[in-house]
Formats: sequence, structure tokens, C-alpha cells
Amino acid sequence: MENFKSHFVFNKSQRNGILFLLLLIVGLLVVNHFVDFSEENVFNTNSSEIIAIQKELDSLRTAEIAARKPKKYPFNPNFITDFKGYTLGMSSEEIDRLKRFRDKDQWVNSIKDFQKVTKVSDSLLAEISPFFKFPDWVTNPKPKKKYYKNNGFVEKSFQQKIDLNIATQEQLRKVSGIGEALSKRIITYREKLNGFSNDSQLYNVYGLNPEVVKRALNEFTVKTPKEIVKMNLNEVSASDIATVPGISFELAKKIWEFRTLRVQINDFSELEKIDGMSQRKLKGIQLYLTLD
Repeated sequence: MENFKSHFVFNKSQRNGILFLLLLIVGLLVVNHFVDFSEENVFNTNSSEIIAIQKELDSLRTAEIAARKPKKYPFNPNFITDFKGYTLGMSSEEIDRLKRFRDKDQWVNSIKDFQKVTKVSDSLLAEISPFFKFPDWVTNPKPKKKYYKNNGFVEKSFQQKIDLNIATQEQLRKVSGIGEALSKRIITYREKLNGFSNDSQLYNVYGLNPEVVKRALNEFTVKTPKEIVKMNLNEVSASDIATVPGISFELAKKIWEFRTLRVQINDFSELEKIDGMSQRKLKGIQLYLTLD
């Protein structure tokens, strides 16, 4: 009996241990009662609130990226530089094609012309063409006016005309159809040539239509022609021919191939057989080339 009773008698250390264990059990029961451990309180990343916040963050991130990109402004594709072409995504070959075209005093007047000259892809053209800005007189040309001999037009003599090589912008603007832009362009083209050599060169000024040229040549003429050192058509290369104002490299190449096949050109009239050759271009060729 005494041995049996000793099993239910604890010393102080044992009693403290039992008390701590009871307190721990009670504490766990309290926590289990007041804290909900169900899955409903687990953080749900697919909740509508989280998705809405994520969309808002994505939109802010997209707006920030868009704000960092350089803004695109309308521009005239005729004046694309190497750097501008690079930023637009053009290859060096495409940029060079445009530069060669412009070096011949030729101009791109439409999106179709731009692709024809540069040979850019449809995808790149669709991306950059919305920013093309052509002059108003190209996109919205004014109706051409007709002029007749009975409208007071009086042909002037050579002595009465002003020398085209010293004409000022103010004098040029007196001609109907020549405004601020065209008068400045005529002066610029004259400076590029170091002076006109022949009246027909006025037809090469971009934007100057034949009707206006005719009226201008009734007021002006070349009295002090610039001397031209002519090249032999039967000896020059295609690149040399392309230096003639108004002659594109493509046409120059055709002329060179035409001459090569025939060994020699004996008369300028033979060039009339070349596709793309006009009487005006033929006259321009005769100013700069010779058959001797």
C-alpha cells in the first residue's frame, strides 16, 4: 500500500513541470479556439482585388515605358539623315538609295515614291509613313490656271529680259505662280549649279511646273551663262552621267548600257530609244556631254 501511494507523490520540480504542461495545453486550446486556421484565410493571389491591382501596375509600367521612348514628330522624308534613318529602323542600303536619289535633285512626293526609291519593307513603311509630312503644294495642289495669248501676255525681247543669274527673289516673285518658297528654291538651285548655263535648266527646279517656267522665261533669260566642261558620252561611266542635273542614276545606267551595247553613240537622237528619256532630259544631257 505504501509503495502504491508513492507513485502519486511528486516533488516540487515534478509539480512545476506538470503545471507548465497544463498551462501549455490550455494555451493551445485557447489559440485553437480564437484563431481560424481554415483555408479561406490563406492569401489568394487570384482574387479579383489582386488581379485589379496587378492590372493597374501593368498599365503604369506600360505608360512609364512609353514615356521614356523618344517622341516622333512629322517630318519630310526627303530630308532623312543617316542618324534619322537609323532611328527609324532603315538599313544603310535603304538610306543610301534615298541619298543617291536626292543627289540628282529628285524628290519623293508620296509614300509610294518613298518605298519605290528606298525599297523599305511594307512593315517598316506602315510604321513610319504616318509621320511623313509633304509640303501643302504637293498634297493639295492648286488647280492649274490656263493662260492664253489674248490675255495680255506680251513676249519680251532678249534685251528686255532680266539675267536669270542675277535675278533676286523679289524679282522672281513677280511671276505669277512663283511665291516665297519657289523663288528661294530657284536661287538655291542656281547656287548649286554655280550659275545657270541655259534657260532649260529652270525646268529642273523641283515644284516649278512647265506653265510657270514659260512665264518666268518671258521675264528672265540666261545672259551670263556658266561655262560647262563637257564630258565625252562615249567615254564616261554611269556615275559620271548621273551627275547631269535631272538625270537619275537609274536612267544614267540605262544610257551607259545602251552606249556599251552599241560601242559608240554617233548622234544624241539615238538616246530617244531609251525608256524614260524625254526631250527635256535629252537637252539637259547635251549641255553637259559631247560626242567628240
